[in-house]
Amino acid sequence: MTVTDRALELVKVAAQAASDKLAQEIIAYDVSEQLVITEAFVLCSAPNDRQVRSIVDEIEDRLRIEGGAKPVRREGERDGRWVLLDYADIVVHIQHEEERGFYGLERLWKDCPEIELPEGARGADRTPLDEQ
Repeated sequence: MTVTDRALELVKVAAQAASDKLAQEIIAYDVSEQLVITEAFVLCSAPNDRQVRSIVDEIEDRLRIEGGAKPVRREGERDGRWVLLDYADIVVHIQHEEERGFYGLERLWKDCPEIELPEGARGADRTPLDEQ
């Protein structure tokens, strides 16, 4: 199984929204072969709690307006260090850069195919796929 067109659309909207709020190192993985609960993960980070919250708000607004999607679950908002937005088709992880370094989700999901994001939706400090 591979990620659906609907999930890809949501991934791109979420990544662009995160990038517009200056998220760092935006990356997406096709986890459809590994998990039955979702098709894709989007990971991004920010240097402070306030920016994490700003990114969360922008992703939710854009996915609701452009993607017609509302999260079925939202976790971690109170602390602002790692917020998880579950849209069933995709799960978006917005992490404080310290949590991202500590938990290393990229290491956990590195065997899954990376979803190529549009140039403007990769965030700061992200190396394009063909240069890795």
